Amino acid sequence: MAKDLETPLGPVIALGERVAEGLIGHAPLVERLLIALLAGGHVLIEGPPGLAKTRAVKRLATGLEGSFARIQCTPDLMPSDMIGTQVFRPGDGDFAFLQGPLFHQLVLVDEINRAPPKVQSALLEAMAEGQVTAGGTTRRLPDHFMVVATQNGIENEGTFPLPEAQLDRFLLHVDLALPGAEAERAILDLVEAEGLGSPAPVLTRLSAGQLDAAQAAVAKVHLAPALKDYIVRLVMATRETADGPLDGLIAHAVSPRGSLSLAAAARARAALSGRDHALPEDVDALAQDALSHRLIPSWRATSDGQTARDIVAKLLAHVRPY
Repeated sequence: MAKDLETPLGPVIALGERVAEGLIGHAPLVERLLIALLAGGHVLIEGPPGLAKTRAVKRLATGLEGSFARIQCTPDLMPSDMIGTQVFRPGDGDFAFLQGPLFHQLVLVDEINRAPPKVQSALLEAMAEGQVTAGGTTRRLPDHFMVVATQNGIENEGTFPLPEAQLDRFLLHVDLALPGAEAERAILDLVEAEGLGSPAPVLTRLSAGQLDAAQAAVAKVHLAPALKDYIVRLVMATRETADGPLDGLIAHAVSPRGSLSLAAAARARAALSGRDHALPEDVDALAQDALSHRLIPSWRATSDGQTARDIVAKLLAHVRPY
């Protein structure tokens, strides 16, 4: 990322650098968070406990001018705990709506798969429409509303798998792996240094106007017709699996939202790289994160130990840009 604060993308790139300063080995995650911010999408982060998922989102929040809230999901969570509720005001003799944590610009939904289906349904409306409905009244959420959800993929007890309709609303699904020995040592040094040092001062935050300008610049990034065709061929290959490389591996193919999401993410990645046009490398780098959660592997693929990300990797090996 080439930083130039005088360009529309400069403040966003500077924000990414500040977020990355407090993380080890998570450059791809930081990039994906910025891409979602620029594309106006949501992110699902999956990985074992202790991989700084929550820390990454909190660091992003400190660099944004907008408000931030965290929702810790539990099996007894109610929709009103997120949306808000009607409360009686004795002084007025009437009811007033008390806003819940969804009425913030950046919302961290921790362990989203521990939330019951009613809560996930309420969250789906917020993510899809930028609004919530309570007491028969629909209320708009703030501009630049963004959900970053986390889930732990190694525990099933007390969890509620996200329905396909909700997974489809996430622009990107980032899968984190455990760090290697070198990164682990660097994490020890970082935490020790933070414990001994004074808190870093809060620098200038990214304003709503700066984010608007950056998003407008991303919208102007050029997608060549050949690149659009490449994105469409990738998605169509998940539907036309007979006698192909994915024959028998996919039970449910990628929806058109997959094409739109991959195109939007590729534009944002190109802009962060200082380009006014997207390249096949942008599509290749983001295809697994943009498509894997939108397809369902068949029983055959699952029994063979193949995940959705494995299937997308195989897809990229057989469908080439030109």
